[in-house]
Amino acid sequence: MIKIPSIKTSLIVVLFFVVSSLTAQTKLKLQSTAVPFMMISPDARSGGMGNLSIAMSPEANDLFGNTAKIPYLNNDQGFLINYTPWLKDLGLSDVYLASAGYFKKLNSYSGINSSLRFFSLGNIDFTDESGTSTYPSQRPSEFSFDFGYNLLLTDALSMGVTLRYINSRLVSGPFNNTIFKAGNTFAGDISLFYKQNEDLEGFHAGLVLSNLGGKVSYTNETKNKFLIPANIGLGLAYLNKFDQDNSIEFGLDVNRLMVPVIPNGDDQELEDQYYSQSVVASWFNSFSNKYGMPFSESLKISLGAEYNYADRFHLRAGYFLDNNKNLSNMQYFTVGSSFQYQQSKFNISYLVPTGGGITRNPLSNTLRFGSIFYF
Repeated sequence: MIKIPSIKTSLIVVLFFVVSSLTAQTKLKLQSTAVPFMMISPDARSGGMGNLSIAMSPEANDLFGNTAKIPYLNNDQGFLINYTPWLKDLGLSDVYLASAGYFKKLNSYSGINSSLRFFSLGNIDFTDESGTSTYPSQRPSEFSFDFGYNLLLTDALSMGVTLRYINSRLVSGPFNNTIFKAGNTFAGDISLFYKQNEDLEGFHAGLVLSNLGGKVSYTNETKNKFLIPANIGLGLAYLNKFDQDNSIEFGLDVNRLMVPVIPNGDDQELEDQYYSQSVVASWFNSFSNKYGMPFSESLKISLGAEYNYADRFHLRAGYFLDNNKNLSNMQYFTVGSSFQYQQSKFNISYLVPTGGGITRNPLSNTLRFGSIFYF
């Protein structure tokens, strides 16, 4: 449970999870987005490789990474679940990300997939400076629901298309003469996957355009709506098979938000232009010198490796780097493992602690758990 000393502070804490920048009154170059939980990798396989997923060998958890790989899965259908306690290192016990998904091959060249993500932000109490309750407690949460179709274009190239509904309920009801409501929007993903050889040995490549959708508003009393985290990701991987049972794979993902920088709050005209731009215009503006992040700070990089023994046991390791200096230059190492018993597979990953004191990574000791059940 999170106890907050005042309504004003409560809203700031809640909105911290909604936007990567709470205010425009800053001279830092920051990208502001709603529903940032959509940028969290929910599955334990990817979590064990520094959030690497775009071009690695196909697995059922590609429901959340690159759905174009699903036609290459060995099983005709499967169900999966994942669970991640979030910010556990900060002492929070009721903040978590849970997800579930299902895929089914329709024939030898196409299939369908569906998934659900649910992000709980815990319980928030609204009190004044003396600790007296001023408003009923709230349990903010967000979720998304996907439905997709995937198709082999050639023996070596496939694509996936996903439609998504997103709902974000942070606070509801009147606060300081403003009535807040749940925000919602629709979005979509487009993904491609290329494999060099039929048996997946050699190079793979992937491209994912994700969260291409509308804006989100949390009140009817403002014209300002938040962009969602549209993203472009490129991946490259190489698989080397030592023999029939042993192989190792290395991969690299590079991701970039297609969200323009929030303007300086001292310029009302620029701020009005920022909120009035169309969604499509915002994607292109994010690459411009005027509205985009510096190239060296705009990339999120994932490096990882996976050892596979007979498709029954896996060892993983990875490194993640977000070079945005305004957001603490986030970087960390991860490890993970999985084993498969008959038609069930179990994944786990761990985020290695880094830093100390006030510089300690708040995601330190993050565990992700996942299970896949094939049919």
